[in-house]
Amino acid sequence: MMNLKTVLGAVVVTAMLTAVQVSFAATEIQWWHAMGGVNGERVNKIADDFNLTQKDYKIVPVYKGNYTETMTAAIAAFRAKQQPHIVQVFEVGTATMMAAKGAVYPVEDVMSDSGVAFDKSDYLPAVISYYQTSEGKLLSMPFNSSTPVLWYNKEAFKKAGIKEPPQTWPEMEAASQKILDAGYKSGFSFGWQSWVMLENFSAWHNLAVGTKENGFAGTDTKFSFNNNQVKKMLGSVGDWQKSKIFQYGGRRGDSLPMFTNGECGMWMNSSAYYGGIKKQAKFDFAQTMLPFYPDVIDKPQNSIIGGATLWVLRGHEKASYKGVALFMSYLSSPEVQAWWHQETGYVPITTAAYELSKKQGFYEKNPGTDTAIKQLSLNQPTPNSRGIRFGNFVQIREIINEEMEAIWNGSKTADQAMDEAVKRGNKLLRKFEKANK
Repeated sequence: MMNLKTVLGAVVVTAMLTAVQVSFAATEIQWWHAMGGVNGERVNKIADDFNLTQKDYKIVPVYKGNYTETMTAAIAAFRAKQQPHIVQVFEVGTATMMAAKGAVYPVEDVMSDSGVAFDKSDYLPAVISYYQTSEGKLLSMPFNSSTPVLWYNKEAFKKAGIKEPPQTWPEMEAASQKILDAGYKSGFSFGWQSWVMLENFSAWHNLAVGTKENGFAGTDTKFSFNNNQVKKMLGSVGDWQKSKIFQYGGRRGDSLPMFTNGECGMWMNSSAYYGGIKKQAKFDFAQTMLPFYPDVIDKPQNSIIGGATLWVLRGHEKASYKGVALFMSYLSSPEVQAWWHQETGYVPITTAAYELSKKQGFYEKNPGTDTAIKQLSLNQPTPNSRGIRFGNFVQIREIINEEMEAIWNGSKTADQAMDEAVKRGNKLLRKFEKANK
């Protein structure tokens, strides 16, 4: 039996060893994200790889559901003082995050306060401009940025006798009819319909979605997307639904199987579906730029981004933000961004990552995979094509979805649906403006 002196000695030694272990324990940094499936595995790899580069910090990625669920969870957690250090928020949540006074730690300040090198000129202008203040300060770190493109089934084109992908909407209609005649169930479909068919359609044709530079110049903005051009396009799509030139397949990415299973010959949605299409499609496919109406604009303007950025939340130990800054720097490195871009189809957020992908021969081996970058950089953005920044736009997108679906099912005309969407949307804009005066 050990005497008291031996026991006390053992306790002291154990306590000292525990203290040493605690002092050397890495500071955990919670990263809440909305990347499920294969992209979730890629997020885990990025975190694991960063953790191996140093021992002071440990990035802990946590999947919190889809974009809406992740943002909602983070807001609730902040109120309960249980917020993560980093949260992934999709682009339409930008105005809401900006209005969260006291909650957001601007990423440019995080980098500066932590003494970690950061140069905004390294980033693609079309990407970071969406997330800057009017003074140019970067609020959140771009991560998974994309833009919609036109995906097409090369085998369907060959079978239908289509030699070149359509560049205009009239050519889109003609190609779709040929695809139908070749035995396919429908000509084309699309996903994320508000983003693709309204927000990007407007930017592509240099049309305003709302006043005040699409909300960038103030919260006292009003919607203007119920214009003749948008109504004409949506009315045509509604008519095409009847003849199967177009076939609706649901919100978000619900209609992807229609394309990968060979039911429709063309699909408009995010460039970030590259990985999924490559894995699922049993045919040769390619991507090209979105179609445009030549009677609205002589040539396309530029598309706008979707996807999400990483926002840093306040309320943690000051020292932990050095780890956040180091991770942001790692995340933006050419090697990491080039890998992420090539694996997923998301746009590389830096010029260096784009150049590295070219040097590695990625675009030569995979023609068309730089379509998204070319679309975003096609022309100098205008106030109509920089992007959108409307309050409550997460809810407003649902309104737009509902009204578009009324067109597809024939219960409303395009005129009725868009007028109603503007009316309902403006009510939510006023609610947001009032809450943030």
